[in-house]
Amino acid sequence: MEKIGHYVAIFGGAVAGSEAVYQLIKNDINLVVFDQNALPYGKIESGLPKWHVKLRDKQEQKIDERISDPKIKYVPNVHLGKDIDFIDVVKNWGFSAVLLANGAWRDRPLQVEGIDAYIGNGLYYQNPLVAWFNQNHDPNYKGEWLDIVDGAIVVGGGLASLDIIKIVMLVTVEKALKEKGYKANALMLEHKGISTVLNELGLTFDDLGIKGATLYTRQGIEHMPLAALPKNADDIMREKIYNVRRKVLKIAMDKFLFKVVDNHVPADKIIKNGRLTGLKFNRTETKNDKIKVFTDEFIDVEVPLVISAIGSIPELIPGIPTKGEVYRVNDIESGQLEGFDNVFILGNAVTGRGNIRDTQAHGRKVTERIVDQFMVNSEEDYKELFDRAEELTDFRLSTIGDKIKSFSPLTSEKIQKLMQKITALQNRTGYNGNYQQWVKKYTPPRLENMIQHEK
Repeated sequence: MEKIGHYVAIFGGAVAGSEAVYQLIKNDINLVVFDQNALPYGKIESGLPKWHVKLRDKQEQKIDERISDPKIKYVPNVHLGKDIDFIDVVKNWGFSAVLLANGAWRDRPLQVEGIDAYIGNGLYYQNPLVAWFNQNHDPNYKGEWLDIVDGAIVVGGGLASLDIIKIVMLVTVEKALKEKGYKANALMLEHKGISTVLNELGLTFDDLGIKGATLYTRQGIEHMPLAALPKNADDIMREKIYNVRRKVLKIAMDKFLFKVVDNHVPADKIIKNGRLTGLKFNRTETKNDKIKVFTDEFIDVEVPLVISAIGSIPELIPGIPTKGEVYRVNDIESGQLEGFDNVFILGNAVTGRGNIRDTQAHGRKVTERIVDQFMVNSEEDYKELFDRAEELTDFRLSTIGDKIKSFSPLTSEKIQKLMQKITALQNRTGYNGNYQQWVKKYTPPRLENMIQHEK
């Protein structure tokens, strides 16, 4: 017999969602975890570049340990807003509360009028690119195949764009090496560095017939977020940080052999024969942290491929109020969704960029920010983002848990009707309730295992 009490729906089982599971299950609250994919790993699986093997495995194991708890009901392959209606779930299903930990799966649009008409025809965005890169070694891959060609440009400048340009270089160099008869794979190239591998083989880009990719940024190199600039930094400290940023970028450029053109912002598209063949840029200048765009200066850059890497934003879901690119909340402390007493936002789907409050946890400040845009360089940076997401979730749940307990418990009749809906969804997706068996069936082949097997 189902336990009478509170039932909470959690949409998204990755970092924030699994942390909510961990905290709420200790408070004797019944949970149903929905995920839009077969596996609840979110961007750990499709956004964390595949060379982060140990960190990926560690984070996914943590999620598995939490969601495999027999008290958790897991519902895979159910996309909120597509397979089931948000308002219907909140108003009619009977959950005590609904927690949205669905992350940011939508690419921030490149601000060039009409350019999205050329997606897949000269233009790619970062989220599909990383998802493809993480799976393209799978011989049974059935998704869209992206054609990453030499000479591509990446438009960005934030942390995301650095991993994107790195991926582009790994893919193009691996392909060129294989065409010349050399063994190569993304993990080896990433670990050693492209420059080291080519030096060991006695090869140059000219030998491979490639010229490499270029990153275009709207600000100067010194303004790229490669090292934190302290608040109220004086001119001396500011210049020190700028030098660190220049040095960090140079190390990456030397290792992976990409180029950077700073102080350029896209202004228009270049179209030839119905295909996007480049961008028109305006030159920019940064003074006192403000960007001046020289709108009367145009630079034509004709290339075979444009990749936009300017960030991720929450998916638009019918019924969820938004403010600009983000979800609108009443209460920043709890993440309570505007207009709903029992709907709360966790992790990346939440509104803003300012501080919730300065809360020390493990020596870090928990800040309200988009924490699952994982495209950064080092494993330590990624782990920092995972930890911050968990801390932010814990911070919110201290308030959310009290609110849930103040609601009236569900009656046995309501619970029975709710469980009928859950069981029907599980049956529709083919999920038999054995979480570990399900994970084993749907975990994709790992490149590191394939390489080891080849040896």
